[in-house]
Amino acid sequence: MGPLEVSGTMARRDSRLLSVRQSGLVRRWLGDPVLLADLSWGQLDTKVLHVRAGNREFIVKGAGGANHHIGRELTAHRGHTGKLIAAGLVGRLLHWRREASLLLLEYQPGALVEGTAGEYCADIHAQAGAALLLLHRTEGRRDTEHEAAATARALRWLDASHRIDAASEAAARQRLAEHGAHPVTVVPTHGDWQPRNWLSNHGTLRVIDFGRFGFRPAATDLCRLTVQQWDTHPELEAGFLTGYGADPGIRDAGPSSCCARPSAPRCGHTRWAMRLSKRRATGC
Repeated sequence: MGPLEVSGTMARRDSRLLSVRQSGLVRRWLGDPVLLADLSWGQLDTKVLHVRAGNREFIVKGAGGANHHIGRELTAHRGHTGKLIAAGLVGRLLHWRREASLLLLEYQPGALVEGTAGEYCADIHAQAGAALLLLHRTEGRRDTEHEAAATARALRWLDASHRIDAASEAAARQRLAEHGAHPVTVVPTHGDWQPRNWLSNHGTLRVIDFGRFGFRPAATDLCRLTVQQWDTHPELEAGFLTGYGADPGIRDAGPSSCCARPSAPRCGHTRWAMRLSKRRATGC
């Protein structure tokens, strides 16, 4: 497709892209940018646009007022991505308007790791471990309410319609009941740490999309990897830990924290909770 201008006219012509207000802010920041690609997933109303202005390229992210992902990403970039930026792993936040749900970021070169050989490459997972450690080490705090809230969310989720068989559901409920609520250490977490949010630029990792950022136990960032890539390729977990170091807070993340994540594969959370409990029991 040929390049298209990001403009108020375009917003009126195609409501799938930016609003008139958002387009006006982008023009104020960049002049007359050219749209190179619409990188949006299409699952929410978040729009991710790759644009060029002059000889530079940028990422524009916009969403509707009820979408919380832009706000989470802004919080991450304004307080917790400094070490990742210094390491060349994350694009800098250049402009933003929280009330307009709009961000302008540096463009990060590379291709999505998901669906490529890099998805099952131990070196990429090792780089991902090292990158995640930089994020987790930004800050840590004790939270006396996290586990109780996570358990309540997990139980509400189990009470709703799902695809988990009855035996696994009963086991998950038992684990949740046995775990109880106690203070845990929470750190800045990405919230969706997996190959679909990693870029590879000639084998060098980059990280994108902090739309699920939040303070959680460190191990919750491993939920998706555990039930996806690592489930069939355990050597990738070993590679990850060469980059991260010690197993990230595995003893400080209860099954409630990992079950109460409705955006990931539902049956996978039960497998994660069961696996986590087994690792606690064996001391692994």
